[in-house]
Amino acid sequence: MSTAWWQDAVVYQVYIRSFADGNGDGIGDLAGLRSKIDYLAGLGVDALWINPWYPSPQADAGYDVADYRDIEPDYGTLAEADQFLAEAHAAGLKVILDIVPNHTSSEHAWFRAALEGDEAARARYIFRPGRGEAGEEPPNDWESVFGGPAWRRTTNADGTPGDWYLHLFAPEQPDLDWSNPEVRREFEDILRFWFDRGVDGFRIDVAHGMVKADGMPDAGRRDSLSNNTEPHPAWDNDGVHEIYRAWREVAEEYPHKPIFVAEAWVPSNERLALYLRPDELHTAFQFDFLRAPFEAAFMKETVDDARSAVAAAGGVSTWVLSNHDVVRHVTRYARSQPDGPVESVWDRLRWSSEPAELELGVRRARAATLFVLALPGTVYLYQGEELGLPEVEDIPDEARQDPIFLHATNGDVGRDGCRVPLPWGSGTSAGFSPVGAATEPWLPQPDWWASYVADGQSADPSSVLNLYRAALALRRARLGEDDTFEWVAGGSPGDGYVAFRHGAVECWINTGSAVVPLPAGDVLLASSPLGADGSLPADTAVWLIRG
Repeated sequence: MSTAWWQDAVVYQVYIRSFADGNGDGIGDLAGLRSKIDYLAGLGVDALWINPWYPSPQADAGYDVADYRDIEPDYGTLAEADQFLAEAHAAGLKVILDIVPNHTSSEHAWFRAALEGDEAARARYIFRPGRGEAGEEPPNDWESVFGGPAWRRTTNADGTPGDWYLHLFAPEQPDLDWSNPEVRREFEDILRFWFDRGVDGFRIDVAHGMVKADGMPDAGRRDSLSNNTEPHPAWDNDGVHEIYRAWREVAEEYPHKPIFVAEAWVPSNERLALYLRPDELHTAFQFDFLRAPFEAAFMKETVDDARSAVAAAGGVSTWVLSNHDVVRHVTRYARSQPDGPVESVWDRLRWSSEPAELELGVRRARAATLFVLALPGTVYLYQGEELGLPEVEDIPDEARQDPIFLHATNGDVGRDGCRVPLPWGSGTSAGFSPVGAATEPWLPQPDWWASYVADGQSADPSSVLNLYRAALALRRARLGEDDTFEWVAGGSPGDGYVAFRHGAVECWINTGSAVVPLPAGDVLLASSPLGADGSLPADTAVWLIRG
């Protein structure tokens, strides 16, 4: 059966600021990214997702966009971006960009004009009078994802207090008003600008957030807007679907059929499936594994729930173990298994002080990687996971830059620990910057970072890097065209293991403590050595074909 490229693709996420520094200024850039195209093609991925590369004051790592039609000067130029697109395509790699439509930077020309009194510009954002006798209280009780009220008061030209503007994230990220047709036309034009340059699609940041509930009612007190699992008037309102139907029409104008991927934190996979209707978006991230414990029954339940929800909309599942917003899965798996519902797992693992057993974490991460790579659908890999990188948890407070840390009142250290610049080889910055570079990386690298360098792992047949290369090659050769799927063993509470068949290949994973006998057959790949009798040890996964 023939499938579209994105339906079974492996997509590599590039957090460009931390990927590779080509000019020695301590910041990742297009020159560094272009120097690694052969590495990425050799890894065996099908596409690259580039985190925001637009001009930005970097209040939120580029998710505060000042100009959607240019390149951040720290990263390079628009001409270099065109060269990168051509080189990636020549290497057989598709390129997906991030688009940030919920909000702009406060330095965007539109918002600057709004603050200067331009009524047309003001109408593109969400300004409201405050509550209270003198408008001294925010218009509603919404809280920012990064902590504190989601509103900031402006100052009038005469120095008196003015209206408030909405910022569901940092104050430097004012929310756009998507009920304004001008906003909608502008973003459709932005899509065409990049599709004209050959971009293969967009990952939509905060895809569930652009349309707010009528009247923007109070939400009631809750722990956080972030990663919500219950309805909220700021999120997942049905009006977003009209926007995406218009975007799909834009994409369909192009012969290369660019795609859309939603980052949509919604209460259920059933709500997520609404984004995947045939005239809307192509895929959406399913974040269940970001919060799932390393436990076979839970993993089976997660897969079943995700697959059934997207099947109802005719979509395909997406699988991800790590990204730029969460603790790296090596470290998550290096701690004892959390109890309770998935909602509580997220908070516990964000800033847990429990010591991490990294050897255990790496072993489990290797097994989980084989598990998700064997599943039908799209898989997203986060840069550095192919090196087995753990979270860097001891970044000095004075070096942290994430607005979550800067605004938090609950001890949340934020996301800098998964964004530390990558270790590629020798040198003072573990090969992140050119040899002899005088500038330190923008986030500090730990001394032990050099033990994970890609150059060293390439020469080690048992390394995490070579496991990824082998798994990706086998996935492409054995699993690319056959999406048949069935569970074949285990998966009940207490079993400690589960197995499924995708096409002719079976994947078995043992998350328990007892060894698991395997059926007779040809072993294609194992995450760790099997027992002398061919059994499956704890914290290990294997791909096999029955004899």
